[in-house]
Order: sequence, then structure tokens, then C-alpha cells
Amino acid sequence: MSSQSDSCFPVTIETIRQAAVRLAPVVVKTPLLESPYLNEIAGRRVLVKAEVLQRTGSFKFRGAWSAISALDEQTRARGVIAYSSGNHAQGIAHAASLHGIPATVIMPADSPAMKLSNTQVLGATVVTYDRAGGESREAVGEALAEKHGLTLIRPYDEPMVIAGQGTCGLEIAEQAAAVGVEEADVMVCCGGGGLSAGMAIALDAVAKGLRVRPVEPTNADDTCRSLLKGERVANVGNPDSICDAIVTPTPGELTFPVLQALAGAGISVSDEQVLNAMKLAMLRLKLVVEPGGAVALAAALDSSQSHGDAVVCVVTGGNVDIQLLTQALGVVSTDAALG
Repeated sequence: MSSQSDSCFPVTIETIRQAAVRLAPVVVKTPLLESPYLNEIAGRRVLVKAEVLQRTGSFKFRGAWSAISALDEQTRARGVIAYSSGNHAQGIAHAASLHGIPATVIMPADSPAMKLSNTQVLGATVVTYDRAGGESREAVGEALAEKHGLTLIRPYDEPMVIAGQGTCGLEIAEQAAAVGVEEADVMVCCGGGGLSAGMAIALDAVAKGLRVRPVEPTNADDTCRSLLKGERVANVGNPDSICDAIVTPTPGELTFPVLQALAGAGISVSDEQVLNAMKLAMLRLKLVVEPGGAVALAAALDSSQSHGDAVVCVVTGGNVDIQLLTQALGVVSTDAALG
């Protein structure tokens, strides 16, 4: 790893701190939780940053509010547009509604029903596209933005979004220090890398003993493979994973250089590990976590994935369809701590 001063990153620690100031009146400072049962399973302390308790049920509200609040008043009034499989969509919809401006969100037609419904309830106009058929969400979004004069807010390759996500890192640094943890891997669910990159910049500045480790599903591990190869590589086709929220084609152009410089090696986990993590989150932490939001917890519970007396992980989203949650609760676990 190298210091952030050695590279030209999309945001600085000052940008992240400014985003924290703009977020302060509205953001939920989510708790850092610990369970003796999970510690026993992992054989070390597991500190869980519960971003499922954030507004709209995911960390994405941070980046959405940061980006919208940074626009000048005239630009913001015309409205915003975004593309998302669900959590960025809801974050944008809610942040736009709180600002009193219109929002349009392009979502895959096969998005979980709850995410489609929630985005509409939060006030956004939803336009669906054929993800399975290969239709480009970027092309749809850019065309609509140009036609209606809307500001496009990308889900991760957007500096002010990255800055907003980085505020989660500032909170973790403070909360981990308060419970005596100053050196640990920080497992972060990773799709395009906005949260991982923002947190990596923040932690490099304020808590160098805490190192980001991006975590992905095994079938969509583009960031893991990219970090190993030293260049951005892509997933092939439409990867088959229950972790829809973090299945992206390739790491972000802005985010990947940050992860190369500041993050540790990527980690991948199976869908079976994810389902078990979802179950344990509900039983032991009383948290509802969606698959894409549970991959970091799955990695944290596997002590073979990293070393040390403690690990921090971010459970990033809780917007899960009841059928999938029921499936997770039906998983048979061999962990003795389940009783």
C-alpha cells in the first residue's frame, strides 16, 4: 500500500470531511455492534458496522445526499437521474425528495420487487431496462439526462458519491478506537468500489491501522481478480449470484486506482457462506441483511481469510425480499454457537 498523497485520487480526506458536514443533519450514525456468539464462531472479535440501519436501509444514502447537496441550487432544481439495481436508487430517491427535487431512476427489470417498489414510494420515477438482455443502463441514463436536463449521479464512479461513502470510514475509525481496536482488516462489500474506495481514503488519513479488504461473491469477483492482476478485468456475461446489489461488470475507473494503492487483497465468498451470514446476522445481531450486504460478514466469520485478533465488517444493506430471507433462515448451520 502507499499513502494517498502518492496518488491522484477522485477525492481527498478534506472532501470526505466536507461531505460529513453536509450529511450531519440527516445521516444516521450507525452503531458498531459485537456479539460473543459471532466472536466464538470467528475465533476473534467481529465488529459489525450496521449500515442496514441507515436511511433507506443502506449506506447508499450517504453518497446520494453528498452528491445532491453538493450541486449548485439551479442545477439541483432541474432534478437528478441515476441507474441502480436498488440501493443507490432508493438513496437517490430519498435524498432528492428531502431536497424537494425530482428524481428519475433506471433500474433492471429483474430487480427485487421490494427495491422497485421502495424506490417509487420514496418519490422517484422508475424506468426499467433489460439487464439480462444486455441493454446498457449507462446509455439509457445518459440519453434521458440529456433529453430532460437532469444531472446524472453514478452509483460509484462519482467523486461526491465516493466522498459520502467515505464518511462511513470516519465513523468506524472513531467507533473502533472507542472499543480498543486500532489495528484490523475492515471487510467491505464491494461492487463498483465506491464504498471501499471512500473508506480506504478516510482510513488511510485517520486510522492507518485499519485496512480495507474488498469482499465480493465468488461468481462476480472482478475486483479480487483485478487487484491480483494489477489492472481492471471484467466479469463475463451476467454472473449467477444471489448478491444482486454488488454484481457489477468491472471495478470503477475512479475507484480501482484507490483500491490498488490503499486496500489489501480482495476476498470472495460463496452464496452458501452469504446465506449463513444472513441467518447469523438475524439470530445474533437482530439485523435483516440482504445478500450483497452480507458478504463482508461472511468473510469476517471465516478466520482463514485474514489474521489478527479483531476484524471489522460493514453490513451494507437490508433491502431483501421475504422469499430470500426465508431461504437464508432455512440454511442448516454447523456452527456450534448456534446451539
